[in-house]
Amino acid sequence: MEFYIQQTLNALQVGSVYALIALGYTMVYGILTMINFAHGDIFMVSTYIAFFFSTMLLGALAGLNPILAFVATLLVAMFGTALLAVIIERLAYKPLRTAPRISAVITALGVGLFLENFMVAFKPVGPAPRFLPALIPAINYNIGGVTVSTIQIVIILVSALVMILLDVIVRRTMVGMAMRAISWDKFIVPLMGVPVDRIISLTFALGASIAAVGGTLYGMAYTIDPYMGIRIGWWAFISAVVGGIGNIRGAMIGGFILGFVEIFTPVFLPSTYRDFVAFSLLLVLLIFRPTGILGRPMAQKV
Repeated sequence: MEFYIQQTLNALQVGSVYALIALGYTMVYGILTMINFAHGDIFMVSTYIAFFFSTMLLGALAGLNPILAFVATLLVAMFGTALLAVIIERLAYKPLRTAPRISAVITALGVGLFLENFMVAFKPVGPAPRFLPALIPAINYNIGGVTVSTIQIVIILVSALVMILLDVIVRRTMVGMAMRAISWDKFIVPLMGVPVDRIISLTFALGASIAAVGGTLYGMAYTIDPYMGIRIGWWAFISAVVGGIGNIRGAMIGGFILGFVEIFTPVFLPSTYRDFVAFSLLLVLLIFRPTGILGRPMAQKV
């Protein structure tokens, strides 16, 4: 029993990161019906922003309170990643809003490849894996035979807090109401005074900043490298589709489902079957419920 409880905690840790990244996919799709395939690489860039800033901060201010260092790193990573996402949206995606949908998909793939290769060519980064500095002391607690670390607790609690906050923003604020209005009918809302371009840019910024939270938390527990966004981005995309792409709560649920798939697959099958199980789950779900768990079919107006 202790083994399964331990694996459940590990699944919640991984699933929290997937859920945070999946939210960026689902928010952009909900407004533009566009899949931002560069989002996984934007997540990757956020981990390096956190890495360089935390290294500089702890080097300049030795003995800084760990909580202050963690919060400062998180905020800088969120701001830098949000700025990057807005620049990409304005330069690469905005000119293609009236173009065929495949043009935006190809552009997103191109942006992702550019970010990967730029980070490899950028000398301070390079292709070698790196570790984030210890922002929070790694202390392990043994509770009834189950090992729980401080990093694991921080990842799960911070992710839950961010997801709750995002849900409140989308459902309870004027900005969230504007986002939902644009997703419902982006041609009518400008007549009601909603600044569509500003709300779309804000959506990209919000999705990227949430991915930056996931990137910082991920870097605290695992190694980072310029190509990490490929696999993690695809798993987060599957999470969004499984939960119902375009649905905020569905993306959260899908992230945790994929977290459990990743952790529990090696318990019953060889670890090389992880991707097979994940994509099989996606295929079966698309056959029997194409809109995902919480997704709803879109009515086509004629």
